[in-house]
Amino acid sequence: MIFITARFRVLPEYADRWPEIADEFTRATRAEPGCLWFLWSRSVDEPTEYVLVEAFRDDAAGAAHVQSDHFRRARQTLPPHLAETPRIVNTTVPQDDWSLLGEMAVPQR
Repeated sequence: MIFITARFRVLPEYADRWPEIADEFTRATRAEPGCLWFLWSRSVDEPTEYVLVEAFRDDAAGAAHVQSDHFRRARQTLPPHLAETPRIVNTTVPQDDWSLLGEMAVPQR
């Protein structure tokens, strides 16, 4: 799978509204057949920073994502709300779901 993590620094005046601003892009991406997950989180240390964790089934799904109409629209509509260019880590990993964190295993309850 293609695993991507991106950090978005949002302008302070848009920080509280970022989930709403990115909603159309988020919903459309999650509906893509090759999208495994597309998850936003807000930093607890920096209130203007959002972290996006996303995964796509394979290279073809990743290519379909960046060639989609909603991705093209997001390239136009999202940057005016950002303080800087997002930072990204993009890699391919040999799995297709989350693994368990064995070091913090929770016993059966």
